[in-house]
Amino acid sequence: MISNQIIQTSIDELKAITRVELCVYDLSGVVLASTTEQFEIGKDMVLGFSNSPADSQVIGSSHLLKISDDGELLYILVAQGAGDEVYMVGKIAACQIKNLAIAYKERIDRNNFFQSLLMDNLLLVDIYNRAKKLHIETTVPRAVFLVETGVEKDGIVKEVLKGMFSAQAGDYITAVDESSIILIKSLDSDYSTEAMNEIAETIVDMINAEAMIKVKVSFGTVVQELKDVSKSYKEAKMALDVGKIFYAEKNVVAYSALGIGRLIYQLPVNLCRIFIEEIFGDKVPSDLDEETLNTINKFFENNLNVSETSRQLFVHRNTLVYRIERLQKSTGLDLRNFEDALTFKIALMVVNYMKYLEY
Repeated sequence: MISNQIIQTSIDELKAITRVELCVYDLSGVVLASTTEQFEIGKDMVLGFSNSPADSQVIGSSHLLKISDDGELLYILVAQGAGDEVYMVGKIAACQIKNLAIAYKERIDRNNFFQSLLMDNLLLVDIYNRAKKLHIETTVPRAVFLVETGVEKDGIVKEVLKGMFSAQAGDYITAVDESSIILIKSLDSDYSTEAMNEIAETIVDMINAEAMIKVKVSFGTVVQELKDVSKSYKEAKMALDVGKIFYAEKNVVAYSALGIGRLIYQLPVNLCRIFIEEIFGDKVPSDLDEETLNTINKFFENNLNVSETSRQLFVHRNTLVYRIERLQKSTGLDLRNFEDALTFKIALMVVNYMKYLEY
């Protein structure tokens, strides 16, 4: 139900315009909101009226009206004063409160619907039936964006997102846990990965600017049917996890750009251990000194180009070659050879994955 404060604000505004005193009761006869304390209607009268078949009733100088939605009685409204104009004000007030209650109910129902949809808790027939009832398009291109934030900052981030995206544009914001917020984004028919990446970058920048909070954003692939939204959510969730392991420096991670990291993430840990032992034995890459690891990473960044790597590291070409040869002696892998470099790169990623699992 809508809050008493919302009801109070609504009838206060109507009184300011019409000067008619209004009061709203719940079904047990308790006053929820009132513009005055001088009402002649008591609890017994409210209960008697709520149990009667009539939609309205006049008692003395008070007009009683029922507020219902789909046959369900929600509230009893009383407009105090004589004359048809008082009754009309009561009807307007009842209609306004009813619409507020419906809007609130629809918002809650939509939130529950999308939460159930993301968690695969709906049958296919229920998805389309409920979507039709909630006026949700079923054949619109959509992608799920996952915004990771701290528990205590969750509300702030959600407000920023609500200011950026709206249900009127077909976008919906929800959450299924305390660690992240979910944006189900409706896209144009000519969407592109670049455009989706720009949306994610904008989310990161806006939250940082408006709330001074650093967040990570991931997103799944685009789905054409509402029933497949959970697939995009699972992809976004995997992208967020994989991004933490292999692309920790990035604030935006796309599922489609995970590459080999996605494959490693799905490997059994026992297989990973066997792979590392076969290549490195006891000397795993994480045991290498910082200088050597920095040299290796820079060498990979420059596509195994010795001259460019030595220039960026501010070392002589021969010094870089010496480091590579020293690594070759200890691991048996020559990073100047593409296959050996690929093996070593994969091994580094596997080691990072194993370290992630340990924590």
